[in-house]
Amino acid sequence: MSGTLNAQPGLIRICIAEDQTLVRHGLKAMLGLSGDMQVVAEAEDGAQALTVVADVRPDVLLLDYRMPQLDGLGVLRALGACGTLPPTLILTTFDDDELLIQGVQAGARGYLLKDVSLEILLRAIRTVAGGGRWLQPVCTERVRGTETPPPVRPEDHVALTEREREVLRLMAGGYSNREIAGLITTTEGTIKCYVSNILSKMGVRDRTRAVLRAMEIQLL
Repeated sequence: MSGTLNAQPGLIRICIAEDQTLVRHGLKAMLGLSGDMQVVAEAEDGAQALTVVADVRPDVLLLDYRMPQLDGLGVLRALGACGTLPPTLILTTFDDDELLIQGVQAGARGYLLKDVSLEILLRAIRTVAGGGRWLQPVCTERVRGTETPPPVRPEDHVALTEREREVLRLMAGGYSNREIAGLITTTEGTIKCYVSNILSKMGVRDRTRAVLRAMEIQLL
């Protein structure tokens, strides 16, 4: 089941892709209280989401990660491949760093757990509709009591070289050390050294946490 309607001028036009009917209807009802948003389309699985988004071209897509037919990651990749991916917020019950990285690499502008407050959801929608990202809060512990992403503090500064920043950006894009070496014309061993330096400077133990940390302190 899916539905579309004409939006009132000036409102943020939203599509909800969510397989649970009660959740979908609840989101629609809550967003209707915002005053500046309107749900103009709904989809109950990933396959319907592709059709509805292409037809309606919403300002923001609220995308469930676990859906039948095609999951959220598949929707992101398919819409991205055909150039019809709108600013997208992933909604999920799973608190998973790898899922966040995969979603952002596929083009998502933000990520929220389904237990966030209405105020946080509305702020996140407005942020991505305005061209920004909503990459925090990403964990349940950070969500509770946190309404906006914390500002970058002086102690968050990480002194990466320009080449290390370039490698970090490619890491965030999902490229392997070998692929990065080919892209910037150097050896795989050199890239391993860059990655090791990046992890050390950022105080993390693996690539996933390095990318997450970089997003949190606005290096990416």
